[in-house]
Amino acid sequence: MAKELKELTPRSENYTQWYQDLVIKADMAENSAVRGCMVIKPYGYAIWEKMQRALDDMFKETGHQNAYFPLLIPKSFLSREADHVEGFAKECAVVTHYRLKNDPDGSGVVVDPAARLEEELIIRPTSETIIWNTYRNWIHSYRDLPLLINQWANVMRWEMRTRLFLRTAEFLWQEGHTAHATREEAEEETLKILDIYAGFAENFMAIPVIKGVKTVSERFAGALETYCIEALMQDGKALQAGTSHFLGQNFAKAFDVKFISRENREEYVWATSWGVSTRLIGALIMTHSDDNGLVLPPNLAPYQAVIVPVYKNDGQLAQLNEKAAELTAKLKALGISVKYDNADNKKPGWKFAEYELKGVPARLAIGARDLENGTVEVARRDLLTKETVPMENIDLYIKDLLAAIQQNIYKKAHNYRASVTRPVDSYEEFKVEIEKGGFLLAHWDGTPETEEKIKAETKATIRCIPLEGDKTPGTCMVTGKPSAQRVIFARAY
Repeated sequence: MAKELKELTPRSENYTQWYQDLVIKADMAENSAVRGCMVIKPYGYAIWEKMQRALDDMFKETGHQNAYFPLLIPKSFLSREADHVEGFAKECAVVTHYRLKNDPDGSGVVVDPAARLEEELIIRPTSETIIWNTYRNWIHSYRDLPLLINQWANVMRWEMRTRLFLRTAEFLWQEGHTAHATREEAEEETLKILDIYAGFAENFMAIPVIKGVKTVSERFAGALETYCIEALMQDGKALQAGTSHFLGQNFAKAFDVKFISRENREEYVWATSWGVSTRLIGALIMTHSDDNGLVLPPNLAPYQAVIVPVYKNDGQLAQLNEKAAELTAKLKALGISVKYDNADNKKPGWKFAEYELKGVPARLAIGARDLENGTVEVARRDLLTKETVPMENIDLYIKDLLAAIQQNIYKKAHNYRASVTRPVDSYEEFKVEIEKGGFLLAHWDGTPETEEKIKAETKATIRCIPLEGDKTPGTCMVTGKPSAQRVIFARAY
């Protein structure tokens, strides 16, 4: 295992390779036989399951219900909303036939040319169209509103350059789609979900985020406004961690979704959509992990604690098994997820290295001497420190330790972001500073032309127009024209 760790590329040497190495060596995911797609392995999927549980509870607490809609979407549906089809046309995977047949030369199977579909089907890149076609049958009166639906699903967006978790052709996500009687209710919903995403990122993922609104050119295809949470990775690049879209009445009009209002008038409904994906696992890795492996926040770690026995003979192991069972029961009683690893096919040192690589927040080691002294050795992953503590009340000690680790890794990420967030006032200064990475706060005149010029010349994009913070007006760093407030620029994933 020590050799495996030495093969983990240092971040300072090649950050991209470090990330790829870590995902594979920590047994989270691997590339599949289908180009651009990945296999999420049990350890990686366990993190996604914890994310799902937390978010699903938050959605249900705010009145949302889960449903499921078809994977395949008729091609004509995507033509209903012009901006939407333009935004996704280049990413769509298309199903053209419904049957295979044996190749006459006996070499396998071929597509049966006689089985061509009358209308091609699109593997969903997102589900607005199929869902709004369905909502037309569900919504008739104001009594049917609001309709608050979420689905956990997979989507397909054709990608040429992929990276595990961060950008794959197929990925897992949740997508919420809601319908409302008034514009105000829909806008309130959009911002409510944004707050849920921000709270999840900070309280579960231990990632500080900035809430903001996207520029017109960065909006979701078919939206009137796109709100986002933006995070900063250790290499100084930004990552969009979640989006919530106010869709106005665009999709309602495209699919003729109307309702009879309280005033007995026929009106189009107002819509939102919102989602986060397995990209969050990539964000988790790149925000906290180090050259020794993963550093996982306790709130999302598959195992918050692991117990490893250190023994010389079967007699000692039997005693340690008994004590470990007692410790495990006490920890589980406090809601702590714990694993006792007494497998005899790996030595303790190998196990220590493995759990360090996998980012387990707390590692407990007990040996014969610990039984005599009533102690246990506790190693915390975030600081790579060890401490010998009394076995009595170890459950309360670990509970407090996990809370401290969660807080510490958030603070570390927050302090890093603060250290590389700075204002710039001139375009020349901007060109120099953007090479150093981080968030740059700069004035922009609000035009897509200036935004595109900056992107083309520096590879930096406007990550968002912040909803909170300094709203002082100024002048655009490029054109000198009036600017309502500073916006956040960065290079991004």
